[in-house]
Amino acid sequence: MANKRSLKRCINYICGELFAECISVSAYYNSDKQNADTLLRCIMRIHSDYIMRVSHPEPGMPAKKYYKSLIADFNNSVNEVVDHIKNLHA
Repeated sequence: MANKRSLKRCINYICGELFAECISVSAYYNSDKQNADTLLRCIMRIHSDYIMRVSHPEPGMPAKKYYKSLIADFNNSVNEVVDHIKNLHA
């Protein structure tokens, strides 16, 4: 990523798309509302957690290494949410 602002924009965009996808899957497939609500809360928690982590990096850790691990962690979290969305209508 070029800077913090573009990283935050990517996080906002991806979390927004995940949120919309979860709502549409729960609406179209008449899935369990409680599971969908839990997943929506999880997406919001991921969003706020990673935005805060971008804004406040760990002291003493090299910036390049910190942001690489942050991006890798975010990608793993997104993949988990996508798997849960797939299972929501199955």
